[in-house]
Amino acid sequence: MDELTGVFVQESREQLAEMEAGLLALEADPEDASDINAIFRAAHTIKGGAGVVECAFLEGFTHKVENLLDQLRDGRLNPTEARISLLLDCADHIGQLLGLLERGETVLDADLQADDEALRHRLEQAIDAPAAPDTAVVLADAAPAGGGSADIWHVSVRFGENVLRNGMDPIAFLRYLASLGEIRDLQMLADSMPSANMMDPEACYLGFEIRLETSVGKAEIEAVFDFVRDECELHILPPQSRSEDYIALINALPGDPLLLGEMLVRSGALTESELAIGLDSQQLAKAYADASPPIGEILIEHKSVRPEVVAAAINKQSALIQDEPVAELEQDPVDGHLAVEPQAMALHEAQPHPAQAGDHPPAKPAKAARPSAAEARMLRVQADKLDRLIDLVGELVIAGASATELARQAGANALVEATSLLSRLVEDIRDSALQLRMVQIGETFNRFNRVVRDVSHELNKDIGLVIRGGDTELDKSLIEKVGDPLMHLVRNAMDHGIESQEKRLAAGKSARGRIELNAYHDSSSVVIEVIDDGGGLPYDKILAKAVAQGLVPANQALSEDEIAALIFRPGFSTADRVSNLSGRGVGLDVVARNIQSLRGTVEIKSQPGKGSRFIIRLPLTLAIIDGFLTAVGNNFFIVPLDTVVECIELPTVSEREYLNLRGEVLPFLRLREEFELDGEPSTRQSVVVVQYAGHKVGLVVDRLHGEFQTVIKPLGPLFRNLRGIGGSTILGSGDVGLILDVPLLARRASRREARSFEPAPRTHKQP
Repeated sequence: MDELTGVFVQESREQLAEMEAGLLALEADPEDASDINAIFRAAHTIKGGAGVVECAFLEGFTHKVENLLDQLRDGRLNPTEARISLLLDCADHIGQLLGLLERGETVLDADLQADDEALRHRLEQAIDAPAAPDTAVVLADAAPAGGGSADIWHVSVRFGENVLRNGMDPIAFLRYLASLGEIRDLQMLADSMPSANMMDPEACYLGFEIRLETSVGKAEIEAVFDFVRDECELHILPPQSRSEDYIALINALPGDPLLLGEMLVRSGALTESELAIGLDSQQLAKAYADASPPIGEILIEHKSVRPEVVAAAINKQSALIQDEPVAELEQDPVDGHLAVEPQAMALHEAQPHPAQAGDHPPAKPAKAARPSAAEARMLRVQADKLDRLIDLVGELVIAGASATELARQAGANALVEATSLLSRLVEDIRDSALQLRMVQIGETFNRFNRVVRDVSHELNKDIGLVIRGGDTELDKSLIEKVGDPLMHLVRNAMDHGIESQEKRLAAGKSARGRIELNAYHDSSSVVIEVIDDGGGLPYDKILAKAVAQGLVPANQALSEDEIAALIFRPGFSTADRVSNLSGRGVGLDVVARNIQSLRGTVEIKSQPGKGSRFIIRLPLTLAIIDGFLTAVGNNFFIVPLDTVVECIELPTVSEREYLNLRGEVLPFLRLREEFELDGEPSTRQSVVVVQYAGHKVGLVVDRLHGEFQTVIKPLGPLFRNLRGIGGSTILGSGDVGLILDVPLLARRASRREARSFEPAPRTHKQP
């Protein structure tokens, strides 16, 4: 797969997520036309990109989807539940086609071909009016796209020098532009071409002046250049007839006071990206001067909109606010600038950032906050490049710590001070580099709107989803790995947790069940909660099933926490029948293993009749660890700081494997014996008290060195299966420090305690 196709697939998946979110929002509020427009733009962008990368099967199918969306957008069809379900199925199919393209395959297999044909047939049946014919991708002989009369647009584009380096083909964009209509005139610009000795063979110096005859709007033309929008200079000038239409639409806008940019966007004279660029220019000018130029003048200077259209918008805006017409606007025929009365210009000088201009988030399906247009403009960097940067910064931290240690040993105080300052700066760089990997969990949460919708239909239950804390940031590698465990928990809550409507009404609950996804920061970790208001855990049923499956003895009494932990045992299930969702005993044990592999924990809080809460606790990042440095002989061990409760001195006479900690029995492990280390123990040993999953355990060490933050390095293949060790790092002295796997050590100590004592009083017992 070439670089251009890779960029297209990545961005198309983002557009597909927007399309799916819009469809779910439209299902909740069919009257909101903005959702239909957003869905259409997403589908159109995917279709345009498919044309650029010459993926015919994806372009053709998306064109069929566009036909249905076009009729929904024009009001010729209503967004019924059946049509929205069809479009969601089409979105799933587009995702499969993207996967095919990503694998480098160009032919659909038999199953995918059958699905493709079936969906095309359903799309044609869903459209009352005849579908528009597929648009051929040719340079000069294409018919105008869309309905209505065609106009002549002037498109001026100058590609950036990096377009070719990024794998883009300028001719491919012209080819797709031609699919929107007919290119009447095409002139290549070579005014930026350098002399032969200054020319870079990998740079692009091309520009084009194009006269395009088409009936599509400005946004559709701009969408052709979406993949190079930040790499080129683009101006789209509408025909005079379109300007008159824009003015008429502006005058017909409702009587609510609107911002100038919002007026121009609503009328179609300006696209949202053009407005974002104009507002950014206004903010930049304001940073260098006391007063920034009016947004109208900036848009005219950028050739984003004609002066007479801006004048009409200012007149409309002034009339709405002052309830009287403003002075006539005079247009300078030479430079096209506007001469406007000061009071009129004052109405639109203080334009907000794009997040305030026409951004009306609907209160419909649960949705984490999305970034504004300006915030969404970012530089894409491959994850492996960030990983390499963090590895190098980690090496720099280690080298700095080593230099500080050598300076301290040499007694050079001035050098110690200088290296300490350098170490602090390097740590700041490391923190900043790690911050680059942080992404909001909201995008992952938003995926569950579709899951809850589909599964609730399958189960014939009415279930809603609530999302909180979507702006909570987490390391990207963790975000990618936590999706599957969350999927298991949500589906399990819907199948086992939420009762049927009849049972809920009989219990005095609302007929509609509720699933909540919540995320928040807690100290140096992130907590993710999956909450349901269902019937809670059936402790007696779980215990009976565990006895029947031989997981616990029939006469053994267990506490509620111990019974709850049984659902994470491999092969355990309380389902009475096998379904597509549950009953095979596969799921929650995988959840527990996956979370533990991320250095996290999962616990359950449940109340019968009220619901359950699954609490996942994860580190902010897998790249660094806040630890407590200890030593046993010449060996260094790092205990994760979030598990450390306290440190105490080991009694001199303690041959047992437990001690009395203020009336509490504390089992402990001697790390020297646990890892079979040579040497005699020190005369004064210490116990690091750690806590995991509600159990306290002591770890006996020779020396305590204090808190320690470091970059985690994976163990080599030879030590990958070493039990009790979760990773390694290099200390400032050059020694290797081993990071302890506290969950495993805690379980090992708890099992030893269970063999030494009678079981504590239990609350449940199988008769």
